[in-house]
Amino acid sequence: MSVRAVLINTYELGRQPFGLAEAAAWLRNAGHDVVCLDLALESLEPKSLSDADLIALHVPMHTATRIAVEALPRIRALAPGARLCAFGLYAPVNETLLRELGADTVLGGEFEPGLVSLAQRIADGDGSPQPDPVINLEKIPFVVPDRSGLPPLSRYASLILPDGSQRTLGFTEASRGCKHLCRHCPVVPVYQGRFRIVPVDVVMEDIRAQVDAGAQHISFGDPDFFNGPTHALKVVRALHREFPQLSYDVIIKVEHIVNSSALLSELSQSKCLFITTAVESVDDQILGRLDKGHTRADFEKATALLRDAGIAMAPTFVPFTPWTTVDGYVELLNTLVRLRLVENVPPVQLAIRLLIPQGSYLFRLPEFDSLVQDFDPATLGYPWSHRDPQVDALQAEIYALVERAESESTPRRRVFEEIYRRAYARLGKIAPALPQDLGSPIPRHSEPWYCCAEPTSQQLVGF
Repeated sequence: MSVRAVLINTYELGRQPFGLAEAAAWLRNAGHDVVCLDLALESLEPKSLSDADLIALHVPMHTATRIAVEALPRIRALAPGARLCAFGLYAPVNETLLRELGADTVLGGEFEPGLVSLAQRIADGDGSPQPDPVINLEKIPFVVPDRSGLPPLSRYASLILPDGSQRTLGFTEASRGCKHLCRHCPVVPVYQGRFRIVPVDVVMEDIRAQVDAGAQHISFGDPDFFNGPTHALKVVRALHREFPQLSYDVIIKVEHIVNSSALLSELSQSKCLFITTAVESVDDQILGRLDKGHTRADFEKATALLRDAGIAMAPTFVPFTPWTTVDGYVELLNTLVRLRLVENVPPVQLAIRLLIPQGSYLFRLPEFDSLVQDFDPATLGYPWSHRDPQVDALQAEIYALVERAESESTPRRRVFEEIYRRAYARLGKIAPALPQDLGSPIPRHSEPWYCCAEPTSQQLVGF
């Protein structure tokens, strides 16, 4: 007997979700009827849920989970007879809240076997509590994602080139998890230093399907593409051999860019347009607390290496932490000016405030718990206030500025100039004149990449 499963994607930076498509493939291969719904683009309609036996919400990131929390009460009202499940990276760390809202199954890590098990139990009329582990880190046989039923790629985020032209964006993953233990990273509490490889043939079949659907650029969502550099190069070579016209982007840690610099030329030659890298800070003490594995000097070296290789760097930051100073924030801005990276950084990256989710490895720092308040279910994090009110005031000011600039599509340079002026004003100083050369625009996604941060209000949509 089969069940009718509705898989709901809540939010994944405007990209067509790999995780949801992988889940759909597993359930369909097991003989179940699957409907996919993406709340980033589609409405939560009663008719789509009314006869569902299983409703599973995909929560791969913080914003997605907050949207799921808002959606769950309405889903429960629209489909009172359906079993509810939450799956994805952020499901285990928010297990208690998700269960309180009606999700009787919570799955993280390699969630696919648990989903199939749940569907079979529903088919068998088994209403017993979840027998499968909340976090499954066993190796699984990845299958080709099934994207049928999702909105077309043309409705998702696109790649914007420096000349203003756009390319249809595809999205896949060549691995899951991460072998690193950065203390602020949401991957760490779930995978605890492990990562899993998606076979090259599965990755390529997924890319072929997306190219057939119109993809002109592929974004790899691996937490770190160079966790397994040998595997990464196999994927890149297969991609370029079959689709020499197809460009792509990846995420790679600063330390891997520096330590694997010999591989950068091959990435460039195979049309890697940019690399997103989590710099987070230019303060070595803060980098040490975050256990990032790199220094400010490494960041500057990585910038030069990528520039020499002809690959744009898309650095990301968490500029506001409990250890940030106003002087340190100004130093970050001046570093971007000196390295000519202003155009490389979406303004939202300069407004991000450290998010501290359940299970964060930051609590392994001595006395860190004294810096935070009790867990707040509304924000899915531990609130904190800086000991210097000027830092919190500056963050709130920059955040409001960035939100307004995003709504008005203000160019990056103009937003940076205003941030620069206001940051110096917090020091009681007049900002120096900026040089003419702040760098050139780089290829970018139409929806900015961010992590370890609270979402802007535009990203928390209604239903």
